[in-house]
Amino acid sequence: MSGCWHGLSVGGESQVQPGAGPVWMMGMDLPREFVIRERDHRIHDPFSERKLSLLGRALRMPADATLLDLASGSGEMLCTWARDHGIRGVGVDLSVDFVAAATERARELGVSDRVAFVHGDASVHVTDELVDVASCLGATWIGGGPLGTIDLLARSLRAGGMVLIGEPFWIREPETDEVVRGCFAEQRSDFSTLPELVASFGGHGWDVVEMVLADPDDWDRYVAAQWLSTRRWLDANPDDELAPQLRAELDGAPLRHVTYTRQYLGWGVFALMRR
Repeated sequence: MSGCWHGLSVGGESQVQPGAGPVWMMGMDLPREFVIRERDHRIHDPFSERKLSLLGRALRMPADATLLDLASGSGEMLCTWARDHGIRGVGVDLSVDFVAAATERARELGVSDRVAFVHGDASVHVTDELVDVASCLGATWIGGGPLGTIDLLARSLRAGGMVLIGEPFWIREPETDEVVRGCFAEQRSDFSTLPELVASFGGHGWDVVEMVLADPDDWDRYVAAQWLSTRRWLDANPDDELAPQLRAELDGAPLRHVTYTRQYLGWGVFALMRR
């Protein structure tokens, strides 16, 4: 679960816009600044360990259920669900560093025989054997948006299986373009409201069968943890070529978060089954 949300970005090539595949994907790795910001994260989305655990229980997966996680980040979902629910699965992520962290996490939790992590382009990954659950949490740019990502995941899903989509949504209508930009969007239509998002799933032929939504505290833990990681990296690397950019981002990030993201954006994971 490797979302491309970062409360520090102020634009430029490092910013990932909803529904757009980033230009740096050709290099088969995330930008170094993104990894710096989230190097200490286990979950790369505004989702707590408690919410992730709640989601795993809510899905009522049978033992030995198989799961494909596209943009799997540091592998926390696959690893903890393998430990707690006996699932098996594969994660695919663009970041060399996150794949290494996920592999180490699997060893730490004693589930290396149940999960594996692959460095690769999740936007074109389809499994040879169909899985029970296919997920993409916080990185639906891989399919050009949530509906395209559902279609991508469905290519690896068995009949009667479940898709998991993690996606932001407006909890308040942005009154100005400044608010839209403050939430890392280019236009209001980059995100839906929660009713619009749920309606879009149904219109695409999928039932929403479960959901777990983030709250402001989850946003705080995701975004604020970036500030500390960034500050410590800056202290240790004052002469790095990225230092001026990350210093400028950190200067404005906390105020931007409490002014915009925390007030206007929600985030949640939606479990879907084809009608």
